[in-house]
Amino acid sequence: MFDYMKGKVTGVYANYIVLEVQAIGYKIFTANPFSFSEYKDEMTVYLYAYIREDTFDLYGFKTIDERNLFIKLISVKGIGPKGALAILAKGEIDELQNAIEKSDVKYLQRFPGIGPKASGQIILDLRGKLSTPVLTNPKVEKVKEALQFLGYKANELRKLDTFLLENIDLPIEQLVKLSLKKLF
Repeated sequence: MFDYMKGKVTGVYANYIVLEVQAIGYKIFTANPFSFSEYKDEMTVYLYAYIREDTFDLYGFKTIDERNLFIKLISVKGIGPKGALAILAKGEIDELQNAIEKSDVKYLQRFPGIGPKASGQIILDLRGKLSTPVLTNPKVEKVKEALQFLGYKANELRKLDTFLLENIDLPIEQLVKLSLKKLF
């Protein structure tokens, strides 16, 4: 239904933001609303519409990868949207995926509302399904090499994969500059 919205964050609350798009304010639940307060200009929020009999909620994410992980988490029996947001708010995506792949029950149990049964179900349902093949592109690799030369670590640069692939038509110099802004 919705893929993303571009707009200005006009309100930041305990568990949601208000994104104004063409004079309409959308209430969007997010894992960490206060991380959106740093954006003063227009920004893109990737969306998931959760529609049930008595509910129509929008959930927002900074990256497509974060949204995809959310969708996979809510597909697990016993994990709803609020539980999935709590997991995303407390953990890094890479760490969470590694914990699931390694069947690290203790790591998963540190999230609110996730006990032994739920953590086992998450591992059972998602193990082997989270690793998405990273599309390599020579231009992306050159940008990453330049950033590594500047002192950034490979795990920091993985967060840029989606951004770099979406803007692959830009010159390498401009991609490096934009990547540096993203990393700050």
